[in-house]
Amino acid sequence: MPVPGKFGLIDKVRAHLELLDPVTWISVFPCLAGGVMASGAMKGTAHDYLLLLAVFLMFGPMGTGFSQSVNDCFDLELDRVNEPSRPIPSGRLSEKEGLWNSIIALLLAIGTGLFLWIHIGGIRGLVILISILVALFVAYIYSAPPLKLKKNIFTSAPAVGFSYGFAPFLSGNALFGDIRPEALWLASLNFFMAVALIILNDFKSAEGDKEGGLKSLTVMIGARNTFLVSFMIIDAVFAVLAYLSFTWGFVIPAGFVLLGLVLNMVLQVQLLRDPKGGISFMKGAVEDGFGNAIGKSDVQEHNTFLRFQVANNVLFLVNNLLVAGMVGTKYIQGL
Repeated sequence: MPVPGKFGLIDKVRAHLELLDPVTWISVFPCLAGGVMASGAMKGTAHDYLLLLAVFLMFGPMGTGFSQSVNDCFDLELDRVNEPSRPIPSGRLSEKEGLWNSIIALLLAIGTGLFLWIHIGGIRGLVILISILVALFVAYIYSAPPLKLKKNIFTSAPAVGFSYGFAPFLSGNALFGDIRPEALWLASLNFFMAVALIILNDFKSAEGDKEGGLKSLTVMIGARNTFLVSFMIIDAVFAVLAYLSFTWGFVIPAGFVLLGLVLNMVLQVQLLRDPKGGISFMKGAVEDGFGNAIGKSDVQEHNTFLRFQVANNVLFLVNNLLVAGMVGTKYIQGL
């Protein structure tokens, strides 16, 4: 609902920052870090750390920020139902101000991509530039008509998987050295993990999606079946990661990945039995400890997903980085 009254400069800045949704920025960093670790080529110099910062800013505050901002610009009517407290539907920003927010984020992301292309050069620089340009284009058509990929889960989930998982991992791998064959596999697994999680994230907007004619998986098959489909993808990601780790000669990391899979499956069984209140033992820790970071929801199924997300993300992040680090070590040692 619109918020009455005038807003000062600080209020406007906060609203612009909220439109860019800072919570989502950090989601690309584990993929970037995994890509860098798998290259085994980063040196502990100020130059390399500044390059890593630049590529994070490009995919995070600029790229992800653009995707969040442009989504709010095109989804104003839906947000009046799903998220009326967002900056534009609440009246804290005008539609024109929201548009300028997305344009500035877009131009900054493109400019950073061009700088990295010129600075790094060759195929590696081109991979980074193409990755961010495609990710930005996908972010636009995700929300903008006539394509509006978010209208159907079969187009929206792969779009998010590419922009949040595959492209950052591949760019991180190309930042300091040649793209490793193993990195393509790991980037693909990050793609599918992002797909699985975005499927569950749609719980929070199921009501508005149904009214707006958007075909999220929750709208089409219900909450419990949505959990089941997502869990099948997540478990497949863990299983393939364990198999790849073993075939690459990383036996102990493969064991850790399998342990992560078992722990995840224990939580998944509880959620499938009770989609609205499963793994309640994590409720206090998540809502009190992570609530401000990952958000809260009035939709019970979405709150159970948020509790699962914390556990799953920790398990996948640790194992993903462990395997990526082992790949990088192999190349450092020249094996």
